[in-house]
Amino acid sequence: MKAVAVSELKASLSRFLAAVKEGEEVIVTDRGKPVAKLVPVTRDKTDRPPHLLALERAGMVKIGTGGLPHGFWDLPRPKDPKNRALEALLQERAESR
Repeated sequence: MKAVAVSELKASLSRFLAAVKEGEEVIVTDRGKPVAKLVPVTRDKTDRPPHLLALERAGMVKIGTGGLPHGFWDLPRPKDPKNRALEALLQERAESR
């Protein structure tokens, strides 16, 4: 958990909001005393479509948390020497899906 002064928060709000989006909590201080706490918003399942909840209960889908694991973009990409993924994408675009 980070602590940040109001003045620093005002100067770097985007940076601290990005940290909160990643799940970190930020304590806001005014003259060294805590005055507020920034925490990520937790979504409850009531704001999801009923058909998606039914699929989750049936074990057919897993509803994501909205975040990717740390280091996801550093993972090696799967090899596709025959360009099948590209072909499927182009075919889908041609069919105007």
